[in-house]
This record gives sequence, structure tokens and C-alpha cells, in this order.
Amino acid sequence: MSDHAAPTSEHLHAHLDGDASHGHFIEARSQKALAIALALTLLFAVIEAVTGVMSNSLALISDAGHMVTDAAALGLALLAQLVAKRPPSSRHSFGFVRAEALAAFVNSLAMLVLVGWIVYEASQRLMHPQAVQGGVVLVVAAIGACINILVAWVLSRDTQSINTRAALVNVMGDLLGSVAAIAAGAIIYFTGWVRIDPILSIFVSLLILRSTWGILRESSHFLMEAVPHGIDYLQVGADLAEIEGVLSVHDLHVWDMSPGHPALIGHLEIRSLAEWPAVLQRVRDMLFTKHGIDHVTLQPEGPDGHPLDASICKPALTRPGHARR
Repeated sequence: MSDHAAPTSEHLHAHLDGDASHGHFIEARSQKALAIALALTLLFAVIEAVTGVMSNSLALISDAGHMVTDAAALGLALLAQLVAKRPPSSRHSFGFVRAEALAAFVNSLAMLVLVGWIVYEASQRLMHPQAVQGGVVLVVAAIGACINILVAWVLSRDTQSINTRAALVNVMGDLLGSVAAIAAGAIIYFTGWVRIDPILSIFVSLLILRSTWGILRESSHFLMEAVPHGIDYLQVGADLAEIEGVLSVHDLHVWDMSPGHPALIGHLEIRSLAEWPAVLQRVRDMLFTKHGIDHVTLQPEGPDGHPLDASICKPALTRPGHARR
């Protein structure tokens, strides 16, 4: 019987001493702020939707719809943070850090659908104006603005994750919706001009679209494992090729393991295996100091891609990142 125990999931995911200080999972964050914001938003969304129908105000109905979407964003953010805290497993070796980006992506798509509905309904009301109870709209929208300010303040205290930022953007957009609803209610109450209701609804929907597009682009960039913002992929390859002892670089990939933690894998051609420890150290130093990449996995190869005899080469531990053969 062998003296070596079979590796477990814990061993497979454990980082050796000297490895990067980050893990493949998001550290525990407080969910209290998200829970409070979710409760406030969902409660008032119901109130605003009912009064919006009663007053026949598109601006108020649109703001209620936006608040429902905000509640969905907050719920997704809360769920995503709970899921993302889970450590890697034998089935999910990278953990669940992408759950937050996925939730933000889904919420952004829902926002696009909402914007489309607002614009369509507003265009119909511009052609066929409908009576609106301006006084009711004014009062309810003012209360909604206060709720949005409170929720935005709660969320602004925890903006470490992409999904919390997405929820905050939605709430700020909803605050603009409440301001527009206040303006619509005041104008209708004092002047009787009901077309202001759909006009302001379209204006707010365009502001929402601009904010939503940014979150959609950021979340999809992360989900597609694109090169992190601020890292020049071609320059990284060129800098690697300039390292003393490196003959060529290929199969190079750079992406975010989790937001703010870039990772790199690739193959380096070297003259002999005896040079690998020194080359590895130079590569590690350059990647961390020049590009901020602290999670590195590299495979050395002989000239023209011929394999090297790995039996005489021990893995090198690096600080603060780590690289492996």
C-alpha cells in the first residue's frame, strides 16, 4: 500500500505558502444592507404600482416597474453574494465568483425590456393623451424619492461587488424616475398638461438605458473571460518575450479569476530546463510589478515546442503570486 494519501478536493484547491493571498471565492460580505434595501424597495414598489394604476400615471407606473426591477436586482445581488461565498468544490474548481456577474447580466437584460415597454407605452399616450391625477402622482412620487435616497445611501456603504454597484445604479436611475414623476405630477396638477407624463417617462427611460448598458457591458466582459481592463494583452506577450532566457511565447491567456484578480496562463519556450527556475523568477517579478498579475501558471517547453525532461525540475514557489510548470 502506498504511503501517499489520495489527494482530496481540499488539497487540490489549497494554495501553497507563498501563493497569492487571494482565493477563488469572494470573502464574506455583509448582506444586511442589501436585505434592508430589498425590503424597502419591494414594499414601496407595490404601493407605487397600485397608486399608479389608480391615478393613471405612466410616469408613476414606470417608476414602480423600475423599483420592481431594482428589487429583483437587490434580490439577485443578495443571492449571488451568498452563492459566491461558497468555496471551490470538486465540481466547481473555480468557485462561484461569477454568480454576481451573471446576476448583474440578467438584471440588465430585464432593464432593457422595461425600457422598451416604457417607450412604447409613452408613444401611445403622446398620440392619445389620457387623464392623470396629478395630485396623487405628486405625493406618491415625493415619498418614492425619499425611499430611493434612503436605499441609495444604504447601498453606497457596500460597493465592493459588481452586482451591488449594478443595484446602486438602478436605484439612482429610479431616483431620477421619482424626480420626473414629481415634476409630471406638479405640472399636471397646476396646469393640466397631461402629455408631460409620457414625455418625462421617455426621458427617464433613456437615462436608465445609458446606465444599464454600462453594467451589461461590464458583466458580459467578465463572463466572457475577456482580458481585464487596464491590461494590454499584446504588451504582456511582448514583455514576456523580452525576458532573458525566453525564446518565444504562445498559448497565452489573461483573464480575471474574480473582479480585480487577474490571472495568466501560457507556454514559454526556453533553451534548457536548468534555466527554468531563474526564468520563472524573472517572469513572475515582471508580471506583478509591471502588469499587476499575481496569479500565474506557465509551462516551459524546449525549442520548437519539444517537451523538456520535467523529472529534474522542482516547482518553484513565488511571492506574491505563484507560477507553476
